[in-house]
Amino acid sequence: MAVFTEVSNEEARELLRRLQLGELVALRGIEGGIENTNYFLTSEQGEFVLTLFERLTAEQLPFYLHLMKHLAYGGIPVPDPRADASGDILHFVGGKPAAVVNKLRGKSQLAPQAAHCAAVGGMLARMHLAGRDFERRQPNLRGLPWWNETVPVVLPHIGPSQAALLRSELAYQNHVAASAAYAALPRGPVHADLFRDNVMFEGEELTGFFDFYFAGVDTFLFDLAVCLNDWCIDLPTGRHDAERATQMLHAYQAVRPLTAAERELLPAMLRAGALRFWISRLWDFYLPREASMLKPHDPTHFERVLQGRIAQPVHAG
Repeated sequence: MAVFTEVSNEEARELLRRLQLGELVALRGIEGGIENTNYFLTSEQGEFVLTLFERLTAEQLPFYLHLMKHLAYGGIPVPDPRADASGDILHFVGGKPAAVVNKLRGKSQLAPQAAHCAAVGGMLARMHLAGRDFERRQPNLRGLPWWNETVPVVLPHIGPSQAALLRSELAYQNHVAASAAYAALPRGPVHADLFRDNVMFEGEELTGFFDFYFAGVDTFLFDLAVCLNDWCIDLPTGRHDAERATQMLHAYQAVRPLTAAERELLPAMLRAGALRFWISRLWDFYLPREASMLKPHDPTHFERVLQGRIAQPVHAG
């Protein structure tokens, strides 16, 4: 959520007027993240988040914004995009496509315990069920085709042992994607980036999922694997935390039990989730864009996670 595009107070005031949200009280850039420009936008009517989209196009964005609307209507605690007088939820600020959503209460739990992981697992399953009747379709834009395109771009920047691991794992994931078990995996809209900084808590109460701008139609199992690879990993070492993972998996399956194909492919999808974020962090680290508060993530973290997922496969309990 770095600031790539500066927004003036006057631009913010004009946007608030269009959305009938009252007068501007404060506008503050949000540090962190690497994809979009984000501001906290405070008006007389409350606190909101303004997002300017730096990579996604006006043609792609309705999927994300309407998915959030759909999930909010279905009782999932997610940001609800605000419409103007014409009913439009996609806006333009400084020539960039933009959206304004309500600011969720609570804060991110960056040192989660088992109870937090269980809450995420249960809500993730509810979100998957709530999204099954969402009619818009858009693929996960950071899925396997993107991995195949991006790996050749980052290979010149890394050492021989890293390059060998990257090539080997990409070949393995292409093999998995061609299998009958993979074709049988349940699919629908997924968040695809539900890290611990994209969830809000008050104590142990989960108060919201946010930042849906990597969402797309993919396997529900991949979404669960991405969560397990962040919430149930020891960050300093990249090691698997069995207690937290067990709680997340049990809570998820209490709402939506895994199919036989999902249980078979959980180890492979944990590797896929680690590979996806290793590739994207390598790309962001070695081929960065300019931003006033940009801090690229360390790519070696997901290299360690991938190595751990290969060495010690984790199965659904």
